[in-house]
Amino acid sequence: MPIGTAFHERTFALCHSLNYREWSGYYTVSVYEVHHEHEYNAIRNACALIDISPLYKYLITGKDATKLVNRVITRDINKVAVGQVIYACWCDEDGKVIDDGTITRLEENKYRWTAADPSLRWFRQNGLNMDVQIEDISEQTAALALQGPASAKLLKTVAEADITNLKYFRKTTGKIAGVPVDISRTGYTGDLGYEIWIPLNDEHDAVKVWDALMDKGKQFDIHAAGMLALDVSRVEAGLLLIEVDYTSSKKALIPSQKYSPFELGFGKMVHLDKENFIGKRALARDKKQGVARQLVGLEVDWVEVEEQFDKFGLSPAAPSQASRVAVPVYANSNDKHVGKATTTAFSPLLKKLIALASVGTEYSKPGTKLQMELTIEAQRMKTTATVVPLPFFNPKRKTAVPV
Repeated sequence: MPIGTAFHERTFALCHSLNYREWSGYYTVSVYEVHHEHEYNAIRNACALIDISPLYKYLITGKDATKLVNRVITRDINKVAVGQVIYACWCDEDGKVIDDGTITRLEENKYRWTAADPSLRWFRQNGLNMDVQIEDISEQTAALALQGPASAKLLKTVAEADITNLKYFRKTTGKIAGVPVDISRTGYTGDLGYEIWIPLNDEHDAVKVWDALMDKGKQFDIHAAGMLALDVSRVEAGLLLIEVDYTSSKKALIPSQKYSPFELGFGKMVHLDKENFIGKRALARDKKQGVARQLVGLEVDWVEVEEQFDKFGLSPAAPSQASRVAVPVYANSNDKHVGKATTTAFSPLLKKLIALASVGTEYSKPGTKLQMELTIEAQRMKTTATVVPLPFFNPKRKTAVPV
């Protein structure tokens, strides 16, 4: 049975919808109100506070900490400075992605590592005979994502920390409401935003931080936001979700469910020039020979969708929440099955129906016209979907110096 996070007494009081889901053993709010419109608008136009405590969090320390991290991930951690955060993936021996997450270099040989799936056993297996300590700090660390164009202004008013000079994917330390916190300029919305990491030395510390942000945030129109609003935002940002947009190689049942980083748009995160790491040989082969699939963005022709519905005497309604149901994608010319759309969402900002999709490499060039399945009245139809570069939405404020 799920349990509440350190913020549950606050999120429960705000959750009028009582619409929850389970995330890594915790109760997580899907949507606070009946509809997630206000929460999404807060992410894109003001600021939103999202409880991300259910993320798995690990502390890697010891003389060989850097050696272990570099052995597991595909990126070169030696290029990462203290105080820097990186997004990385890690693979099995066959070069297939196990998981992805962020790694913060806290000190020369000290790292905080986040993951979507439990990873303690894998990390410890690969740390055998190394001078390294791997600690699961998931339950000892609460986390909040403060996202949106007003997030920097709010943090400047509430945090005792240098927010103005905090660069994209960097970390600083400070205090909020007297509680020591780490603040990283990271997030899962593709917008200006921060993540706040709170060691739970006192059970009330997390609530103090929440209250300070919500109280000072009133002047910035802050909203608590749930998973439905986050889902639409991360699709706009072209960000993948494990077990939805790709399957962990640990959970795959058949070979086609396993993905190379080069099939997921993670190619830039594969540093083949570094020392040996898990999957390096297979990934070198993928780089040389190419891969069969590519992750792409799709824009659906809404006018054509309307025409398809009109044949039934119906009008289409833009889907209010992202769909995580995989939908077949076909070649435009011969109805050949060439892939699948993994997450589909209507972007309120772009006024477009968009999707993340995995398609054959020969069909992945931007501008390629494909056919995406559309079901109306239990009948399977098709509508045109055009391959477009990712991300769909990438505002300058995400990486610029906040004003």
